[in-house]
Amino acid sequence: MGKIKLNFRRLVVTDKIARARQVIAALRDNPAFANPMPALSVIARAIDDLETTHTETLAIRQAAKTNTSARNQREDALDRLMTQLAAYVESVGGANEELIRSAGMDTRAPANSSTGKPTRPSSLAAIDGVHEGEVHLSWDTVAAARSYVIEKSPDPPTATSWTHAGVSIKSRYTINSLTYGSRFWFRVAAVGTAGQSGWSDPATSLVS
Repeated sequence: MGKIKLNFRRLVVTDKIARARQVIAALRDNPAFANPMPALSVIARAIDDLETTHTETLAIRQAAKTNTSARNQREDALDRLMTQLAAYVESVGGANEELIRSAGMDTRAPANSSTGKPTRPSSLAAIDGVHEGEVHLSWDTVAAARSYVIEKSPDPPTATSWTHAGVSIKSRYTINSLTYGSRFWFRVAAVGTAGQSGWSDPATSLVS
């Protein structure tokens, strides 16, 4: 007896929809398969439901990416304005730390007063991007960090599975070209003048 090689679960959503419709078309009015179980109408409805939800999901992801991009642009704009304002306060306050603090700003400690490394980043989150193979990472800003280093690992992560994924000067980063349908893990460390912090708690995402 012939055995069917379906491999349906391994297909991406769009291929599942196309494949299921192809099978329904082949079975419809096929006298050799007079009473399909489950009924073709049930499967057709399931296909339509999946297609509708998939389209809605893509729209939500696109909107989320647009909102994220707009937020990032506004964050960058505020960063620039606050940097300019800090420069103004510093130009007026000079070496008078009390006057600078009266403007609501902190003063830097002397460069040799602390040798501690930055604290490790917290609240790392991994969110699917709108494009296939894309994951957006974000985490809480570390005060003493000048940059952040990001690593990724396939599932399951081990002591030797982590590889370099990128460097960011912001508390966010986007990783591209990840394998569709695979689970990846991510971690972040802060880098400051005194060295690198420990790694954050890892975050994971199933790439879609």
